[in-house]
Amino acid sequence: MPPAARSLRHRAVTNENDENAATTRVTRAQKAALGSTDASDVPKKALASKKSSANLGTNGPTRKRGALEDVSNLAKKESGINGKDGKKPQTTKGNLSKAAHPTKIQKPSQAKPSRSALATKKENSTEPGSKRPAPGNGLGGHATKKRVTSSTTTSAKSHQENIEGSENVAPVEKTNTVVDVEVKKVVEKEEIVEVFPEDVVEVPTLTKIPDLDSEDVDDPLMVSEYVVEIFEYLKELEITTMANPDYMENQNELEWKMRGILVDWLLEVHTRFRLLPETLFLAVNIIDRFLSAKIVQLDRLQLVGVTAMFIASKYEEVLSPHVQNFRHVADDGFTEEEILSAERFVLAALNYDLSYPNPMNFLRRISKADNYDIQTRTLGKYLLEISCLDHRFIGHPPSQVAAAAMYLARLVLERGEWDDTIAHYAGYTEEEIQPVLQLMIDYLSGPVLHEAFFKKYASKKFLKASIVLRRWSKEYVAQYGNVLQESSPTATKPRKQT
Repeated sequence: MPPAARSLRHRAVTNENDENAATTRVTRAQKAALGSTDASDVPKKALASKKSSANLGTNGPTRKRGALEDVSNLAKKESGINGKDGKKPQTTKGNLSKAAHPTKIQKPSQAKPSRSALATKKENSTEPGSKRPAPGNGLGGHATKKRVTSSTTTSAKSHQENIEGSENVAPVEKTNTVVDVEVKKVVEKEEIVEVFPEDVVEVPTLTKIPDLDSEDVDDPLMVSEYVVEIFEYLKELEITTMANPDYMENQNELEWKMRGILVDWLLEVHTRFRLLPETLFLAVNIIDRFLSAKIVQLDRLQLVGVTAMFIASKYEEVLSPHVQNFRHVADDGFTEEEILSAERFVLAALNYDLSYPNPMNFLRRISKADNYDIQTRTLGKYLLEISCLDHRFIGHPPSQVAAAAMYLARLVLERGEWDDTIAHYAGYTEEEIQPVLQLMIDYLSGPVLHEAFFKKYASKKFLKASIVLRRWSKEYVAQYGNVLQESSPTATKPRKQT
């Protein structure tokens, strides 16, 4: 076939796939007649002739395509589909989508058709028997390499457009996901609104309790920064330092009455030496813990009491009495060597553990919530020392005994109810205090068993606390002794059990 005929046929194929096919298919005479009408058509006609001649050779297509000024060809060059091998476009939709791709503009309605067209284009470009490539592209090896590069580029572009096409569809799914998440958040908020009022029920009780420790911020001796942690630790420690409430069953020669007589005598010694209240409580605790671990004979019971007071004074006092003073108080019944030897023996039996949470510390803590009322605190001290004489208090922790002592003192003096603030700083409610409270009332209403203890608090120095409490207990027992009262948070009178 003549070259001119091949060129015409090739031009016809090219014009069918071109976007401007209706304007480029003209004869040479029509071109000469229309040469002065539009300057943009001249390069397009020249493109057809040069392109057909370029396809017949194996070299130089890149040099000739650089001078082209066709708008449609420039768009193809930018998109990378025409490449260096001069490969012709295959579908109109594919070219339009690639021309619009650099501007990132693509309608959602055209996403699916563009992906299907690109997939078809990829398949046609890789088929060896495709009719669309130019007849002269497969003549030389160099042109074959260019065709492979063009097909690779086309497949990469089509793969990228597939990914972008999937991204264009994805926002619909993301929108649905956001809506679902918002619905879930609304549901969670509704659930929180339903549960929140139940949690707020306890908040008003906590907000009503004032922070009394903030008043002692400027006093380093009060250690207000650590006072809460300190008393929490003391409440944990008091359980480990409690004596066995039934240790007298293991003693062969001792009885509870003998223990009461010994403590009453130690109260007299404590008053003579003018020792601190903490020294007395620690000495009684040492006696009970030692008797819980060791069996003691009756003639050595006084030695245990003197030694316990000697150890407690060393632990609590700034200037403790000398051992000769304790020997003299005991009417020289024991030598100094015996007291010092008993001291080592008692400490070894207790494993040198003297970290006893003193009930006076808890009493001062509660008195802080009572505005440090002197009369109430004095009556509380008297009631607190009853636990040293009566063995029935051994089974109760010191913090509970201190709370019961302050509760009964406020009840006798009519200082008001046991409100939430006092209960918070005491750590016990009215119901929890009742067992210890009944023991105190029972002791006060009974006959005087310990004269030294009663006379000590009958003086003006202690505001005659023992006389006031004894008079009140008799009136109370006469009025409420045979009546079982129902326990309630607003009750002002304790319950008496018969």
